[in-house]
Amino acid sequence: MLLAIDAGNTNIVFAVSDGKETRAEWRAVTETKRTADEYAVLLQPLLQLQGVTFADIDAAIIASVVPAALFDLRQLCRRYLKCEPLVIGDPDLDLGIRINVDRPEAVGADRLVNTVAAHERYKGALIVVDFGTATTFDVVSENGDYEGGVIAPGANLSAEALHTHAAMLPRVAVARTQSVIGKDTVPAMQSGLYWGYVSLIEGIVARIKEEYGKPMTVIGTGGLANLFHRQTHAIEYLDPDLTIRGLVQIHARNAERAKAKPQT
Repeated sequence: MLLAIDAGNTNIVFAVSDGKETRAEWRAVTETKRTADEYAVLLQPLLQLQGVTFADIDAAIIASVVPAALFDLRQLCRRYLKCEPLVIGDPDLDLGIRINVDRPEAVGADRLVNTVAAHERYKGALIVVDFGTATTFDVVSENGDYEGGVIAPGANLSAEALHTHAAMLPRVAVARTQSVIGKDTVPAMQSGLYWGYVSLIEGIVARIKEEYGKPMTVIGTGGLANLFHRQTHAIEYLDPDLTIRGLVQIHARNAERAKAKPQT
């Protein structure tokens, strides 16, 4: 049984996989000061609800864009799962793709994992739009290689920036408004955030397609993907489990390494 960990800037997702089937999945707030023991205290009762114990898990894989959290996530796997986790970004890990950018080591782990999972499920050239702390647009070639992308501020990050830096603007939730023209401050802010992001999605997708010069399929994933997917035809498929599925696939590809004993 495999524990897949996706550590993002806002949340950490833990998923237990038995073969290709995900048994359970949980989301926790990312906290860089959390220790390996605290992760264990958090996970143990959640596992028990699914009839799983630490002893049932014999492998782990981690994708992290939060360097400060990686040490204790590794320690969680070594101390409580008795295994050495695979980590996206390790030089000897085989992703099965080429990374065709100027600095491959600088590409976020989640973006590479999404590339692997998207190519396995969808045909042709792809654009993966991931709605996280940042909104990223990643280009995947017909052969499954990572070709670069676009990084924009996430919708929630933009909402928080408005509240933090404008004295009279309140904190608002990102939500669809019935009309674009707001009749008060809150609906005006929500309109700018929501419809502004719809326009951002449509505009960047159109420009990527024009520059790439070939037909492309667009997949949406991440926390806010469902909110925007319903309002734009630019995103053709919604795939909320893309990152976890990619981690499972990469682990399967590197299964022999996953059997290594934990380092002391």
